[in-house]
Amino acid sequence: MRAVRDHGAVLFELADVSFSRGDRLILDAVSAEIRAGATAIVGPSGSGKSTLLRLLNRLADPDGGTIAYRGRPLTEYDPLALRREVSLVPQLPALLAGTVESNLRYAAGLAAKQLDAGRVLGLAGLDPSFAERDVAKLSVGEQQRAMLARALAQEPRVLLLDEPTSALDHAARDAIEATLAELRRRLDISLVVVSHDPEQARRLAGRALRLQEGRVAACGPLEEALA
Repeated sequence: MRAVRDHGAVLFELADVSFSRGDRLILDAVSAEIRAGATAIVGPSGSGKSTLLRLLNRLADPDGGTIAYRGRPLTEYDPLALRREVSLVPQLPALLAGTVESNLRYAAGLAAKQLDAGRVLGLAGLDPSFAERDVAKLSVGEQQRAMLARALAQEPRVLLLDEPTSALDHAARDAIEATLAELRRRLDISLVVVSHDPEQARRLAGRALRLQEGRVAACGPLEEALA
């Protein structure tokens, strides 16, 4: 991956996006642009942040409205191909049984990529020796990094991160945040980070999309959106 910065490019364009679960309206006519670089999706619990993140790589489709990725409707992308380019790291680690390396090889194989396990682990802030570790014996923080490494094994262009530090203590949180900042410095990769914490948004992102009860309260440069 080459280190390229194009903060002006629009990654995702959402137009009147709505989504319901049962009788509950989760997202209500959401229209916004998410640009290349690092964007935080912020808002109180239940505002639709995680749901919106899932829509961006077609783990679900909206009930109404449209979403485009790089100028092309999401519905025109093969979902599996899209998820290799736009990779979601969920809030709770969900590793396959076995070693860290077996998880990395599985992910790389799905994307038809050659795996350099040591490099991918290093990018995720793990020592190469973690390749042979049993995932069941990792701490929660180590599992979160292994999930990040597994996503990076597919060489995505966009990482979607759902509350990536919510289950971690302050030291582990700071380490993950430092890793994400280093990824932005080293790789041509954009981050879309769901966070309930405005201070974390300030540390990780330059732009923000703020949701309130399923609607867009603000979208744009970070401090303007958080004001």
